[in-house]
Amino acid sequence: MKEILGEEETRASPDDLHMHLGDLLESKDAADLTFQVGGEMFPAHGCVLAARSSVFKAKLLGAMGESSSSAIKIYDMEPGVFKALLHFIYTEKVSPVIDVAIASHLLVAADRYNIGRLKQICEEKLCSHIDSNMVATSLDIAEQHGFPRLKEACLRFLASPPNLEAMMTSNGYEHLKSSCPSVLKEIIAQILPAEWNAAKDIIMSI
Repeated sequence: MKEILGEEETRASPDDLHMHLGDLLESKDAADLTFQVGGEMFPAHGCVLAARSSVFKAKLLGAMGESSSSAIKIYDMEPGVFKALLHFIYTEKVSPVIDVAIASHLLVAADRYNIGRLKQICEEKLCSHIDSNMVATSLDIAEQHGFPRLKEACLRFLASPPNLEAMMTSNGYEHLKSSCPSVLKEIIAQILPAEWNAAKDIIMSI
């Protein structure tokens, strides 16, 4: 019997589990908790969330876990982002047409709930779609949340003076300047000529 079960498990499609979990999320069957995000309600299953996220596990199963009798409020997140987060938790899939702005918010959400694979996917998306409009926002996220690959990609893009000038007129520049002033020093230091090493040291020490 063990051998037969083992053969069946070997032949089973690895995608079946996430497909069935996705159906469970869509049907809301046996949902035992509800999240309230920006006025929208999202039924979910505590055991699935706890299995997929150490943060959810601590919140839902810990001694001070949230009560299932009332909606759990999620702050500082758009409903669409939370919906995409839940969808990935259940299915391991992200919409192929997700835009860069949503990917930025989803990366922060994935970091907040420690969803490692989703962090990797979103970081890769942002690294491959850097432009003058989004680079300040991406750099701010990379610096504040500790994404070295994304930060490196942003700094490479900003090593070009025209790209740097365009970034300074973007909507995210003022926020970057106030939230991460140290990263602006790095940008200035990297574009100075090599023979200006002393000037770079001065800038980084300020």
